[in-house]
Amino acid sequence: MPQTQPPLSTILPPLVCGTATFNNQYNPSVDLLPTNAIIERALSLGVRAFDTSPYYGPSEILLGTALNTPTVLAAHPRSSYFLITKVGRIGGSEFDYSAEWVRYSVQRSLERLKTGWLDVVYCHDVEFVTPTEVLGAIKELRRLRDVEGTVKYVGISGYPVPLLCELAELVLRETGEPLDAVMSYANFTLQNATLATEGLERLRRAGVGVVPNASVLGMGLLRSQGVPVGGKGDFHPAPDQLRRAVASAARWIEWHGERLEVVAIRWGLENWAEVGSTLGGKGGIGVSVMGVSNVGELEETMRVWNSVLDGIDIAGRNVGKEEKEWSIERRADVEVLGRGVMDLLGKWKGFAWSSPDENYVNIRTVKGVVDEVAPMSVEKHENVAKVDKSSRL
Repeated sequence: MPQTQPPLSTILPPLVCGTATFNNQYNPSVDLLPTNAIIERALSLGVRAFDTSPYYGPSEILLGTALNTPTVLAAHPRSSYFLITKVGRIGGSEFDYSAEWVRYSVQRSLERLKTGWLDVVYCHDVEFVTPTEVLGAIKELRRLRDVEGTVKYVGISGYPVPLLCELAELVLRETGEPLDAVMSYANFTLQNATLATEGLERLRRAGVGVVPNASVLGMGLLRSQGVPVGGKGDFHPAPDQLRRAVASAARWIEWHGERLEVVAIRWGLENWAEVGSTLGGKGGIGVSVMGVSNVGELEETMRVWNSVLDGIDIAGRNVGKEEKEWSIERRADVEVLGRGVMDLLGKWKGFAWSSPDENYVNIRTVKGVVDEVAPMSVEKHENVAKVDKSSRL
């Protein structure tokens, strides 16, 4: 890491707004999402970091547009927030970690997001390629960091926790420099806490700076209405038996006058803020990535997050005594309900689905920027983004 850069753990905000929901996977139609309003409201509530990916359909374009509206530009200069994106994943079964593609992808993200630099760039879903390919992409991202300055911090993201640990160890061993960040998703939830039990200590020993926890709802698994089915159909990898166990837990929660997703979000944010603090962000708080599809969901998430901070909201302001007392009582209630959900999940507590599945084959046989994906204008990308395949975080 350049000597002039502070460690990511000292500056990354502990709550990141994820925009994987800005596509037709989680929602029937991306055209109906109030993306500008979500981003503007998030900024006004104190959110200062946004996570996206070129793989999330039009997400980068929509986020870039929202961050560059006149009202946002007037109130929130680029230096006041973090932009986090990814490279390497192109489609459901298409990956390219070549140096040429990494350079192209970074440049395209800069154009889409209308920015001169990217604060963090992950190699996206590293389990789908070889360790050698991951190493090559990491080295190219670091070259962009050191030579061009368009990338500030470099990390990896993916699902299988043991593999994330192995790759973090490999990067340290082979390059002599640890990863700035390793993002895991759906691995610290009411259903699966593998990130804490099997990941944190190994990642700490590998020198990783920050470990953000994404998708406390397990990609929508932990919802009273079941997994999300958007315009692309049912994408979720959870087996039917796990889904039935979650549905049973949701009914039990409803009997107690609650909704499963409300309890799961609160439990995830609250516990990761403490458990993940050893590899947390600014203020020594475990970093969580939360995605929302409307302003109401955002405001409810922020109310929970502010109460998690024990009487201080995300902008550093003291909240009232009544609000703090409510938070303490709510925490106790959620812990009881959370333990009940875990008991009801039984053998499915801690279950992790295969990623990739046994039938996976990378369909991209020619690596690099070939004719059909040569660099094009942002305007043309806006047209193709609507048909991009998109899947998990």
